[in-house]
Amino acid sequence: MGFHSKLVQVIRVGVILSAIMAAAITAFPIALPNCSDSCGNVKIPYPFGTTEGCYLDDTAVDGDYFINCTNNTYGQPQPMISNINVTSISMEGEIDIQMYNSIDCYHENGTPLPNNNPWLRVSGFTVSVTKNKFMAVGCDTYAYLNGILKGQPFSVGCLSVCNNTRSIVNGTCSGIGCCQIDFPPDLRDVNFKAYSFKNHTQVWKFNPCSFAFIIQEEKFNFSSDYLISLQNNETLPMALDWAIGNETCEVARNKANYVCGGNSTCIDLNPNNGSGYRCNCMVGYSGNPYLKDGCQDINECDVKELNNCTSTQFCVNDVGSYRCLCIEGYNLDGKACVPNQPAPKLSLAISLTIGTGVGLIVMLVCCSWLYLTVKQRKFIKLKEKFFTQNGGIILQQQLSGQENSTETAKIFTTEELKKATNNYDETLIIGRGGFGTVYKGFLSDNRIVAIKKAKIVDQSQIEQFINEVVVLSQINHRNVVKLLGCCLETSVPLLVYEFIPNGTLFEYIHNKKKVSTISWETCIRIVTEIAEALSYLHSAASTPIIHRDVKSSNILLDSSYTVKVSDFGASRLVPLDQTEVATMVQGTIGYLDPEYLYTSQLTEKSDVYSFGVVLIELLTRRKAVLFDKPEMERSLVTYFLISLEENRLFDVLEKHIATEGNVEQLKEVANLARKCLSLKREDRPTMKEVATELEGLRKMEKHSWINVNSNSEETEHLLATTSDSSNYDVRNKSTEVYDSMKDHVMLDFDDGR
Repeated sequence: MGFHSKLVQVIRVGVILSAIMAAAITAFPIALPNCSDSCGNVKIPYPFGTTEGCYLDDTAVDGDYFINCTNNTYGQPQPMISNINVTSISMEGEIDIQMYNSIDCYHENGTPLPNNNPWLRVSGFTVSVTKNKFMAVGCDTYAYLNGILKGQPFSVGCLSVCNNTRSIVNGTCSGIGCCQIDFPPDLRDVNFKAYSFKNHTQVWKFNPCSFAFIIQEEKFNFSSDYLISLQNNETLPMALDWAIGNETCEVARNKANYVCGGNSTCIDLNPNNGSGYRCNCMVGYSGNPYLKDGCQDINECDVKELNNCTSTQFCVNDVGSYRCLCIEGYNLDGKACVPNQPAPKLSLAISLTIGTGVGLIVMLVCCSWLYLTVKQRKFIKLKEKFFTQNGGIILQQQLSGQENSTETAKIFTTEELKKATNNYDETLIIGRGGFGTVYKGFLSDNRIVAIKKAKIVDQSQIEQFINEVVVLSQINHRNVVKLLGCCLETSVPLLVYEFIPNGTLFEYIHNKKKVSTISWETCIRIVTEIAEALSYLHSAASTPIIHRDVKSSNILLDSSYTVKVSDFGASRLVPLDQTEVATMVQGTIGYLDPEYLYTSQLTEKSDVYSFGVVLIELLTRRKAVLFDKPEMERSLVTYFLISLEENRLFDVLEKHIATEGNVEQLKEVANLARKCLSLKREDRPTMKEVATELEGLRKMEKHSWINVNSNSEETEHLLATTSDSSNYDVRNKSTEVYDSMKDHVMLDFDDGR
């Protein structure tokens, strides 16, 4: 039989098997009871649906599964999601849609024709990385693609030029008439637009338009004909990835909104495909795994092509599988059924062979046991070496004097933390910072913790590191993240903290979806709690602690917006007989105390300055440093102080705060921020004074009968005039400070982790 004939036969068998499997699957329901499972020619499987109650609608699940089934211009039912036509939905996590083409056309004299700016905002769904490309087509063309990537704005461009069609190579998209860009993983909420450099005046005869679009790569093969014909294509095929929520299977299984039904398995997505999980029917089952009883047993015995039983066997269906049993008169020999025969006697040679084989197996088992024993002893010695090297003995001595204290830090073993983090699985990483990586962990007593793998500790600083662990473990303040213990049996020390699940203050300030959720009353409570926590560290802790890296991304918030100050990787302990410490300058640009930068002398007033930046960051909803702004607006501190000096406070406050907050109270808070941001540290208040003043303002907010306008004239005068202790040119000095940063110190650029 020739190659062609064999190929035809293989294809025919594949088609038959596919048809059988498709028939088995379609026999099972794909939609909820009494719900439509299609719209026109498109199947609509749950969790998607076309009517109320027929699709997954849970506020705790990130995704929009409603399909709007409306009639198109031809009177035929057409499924739509957002404003986009849907062509297919697969239970494997893909939605095929028809996405709009951005067209930028011109008359021959360069006069522009109407153009468009396509956008796609479908919460919970991401652009398929494996299926799509971003394309720009034209000989006088450039295009931008914008979106949200990991919660942050993302933009990328594409350039395509040519002077004539002779230089174009059909089938190639390399920048001559056509360019293409791959997508980063987890990109969503996209929009894009095509532009022209010279209004196509030099190429108009063969290319009057610029085009930009997202398209499934396998469905596009560039041709010079597209320079004109693409203006007739209003939409082009594109693929989206969909999943359930934004949590791992392990977390989702313990929640009431877990959607995987019976006889199904939960699959965590690869990071390249975004977050969340999907459901699959187990082997031997078929149907819709997102329905409660969607995955049902397949009777492989009813369809010959679904089992491999031979003519000497009969098929028995099991739940989720099947068995092939020998018919009467046959016995199983390996995997085949053979006629019954008397069992032969073993010869001497066979007996010797079996005995030799058993002996070799026993010897191999003994050697393996010996090797594993030696390896285990080496591993134990290595752990003991790291434990001693990282100061474990010193820490045990320090903790032995605290045996009666309930706040004593625990020394964890490597095995405990490996088990808690699934051997430091990358999917459990919840933060990366300048001082280490933070993992989410699950202890054996069901506590959820944050495990920080710090950088290698300098051996000359072991005693200071151990002292810091002991002191931090005794901190008992409701607004400071609690240190539970550490592990010293590895080359890199590990710190174990309580887990705070709801993100950072930076995210609530700068994430547009969360900004409006914080009321002014909550805002002033948040800054009061931050001030109280820092005041506690400065004056109430057994050994005073200077945080040294106060910023909004190091302030955690729980579900009730209660503050938890975190990340003490840069903190310094201050002996009781000292008021300042000489250190190498360390911190985050935009939050760093200028006087500390110049003198390298760290005091508690350095934390006061950083707190002042966080305070105005919350008031204005602006980042501490914005390099894309005009020079006078790049530094938030400079911008705020100048606005205050020019009596323009309410021009810089965030709109809903300016509207919701008490006018006099806002002025008092702004004046307090100005004091905290004084260049000279002796002009700044202490954190205890700041906390007391903020608590007083909170009480004033709660008791509306207090006449808050009684001192309005005095407050306005204070706000309109800069402090005597801050008598400097704000504009010039700010520029000088940030230029000095470039020359003298390595700083972090806060990414809102």
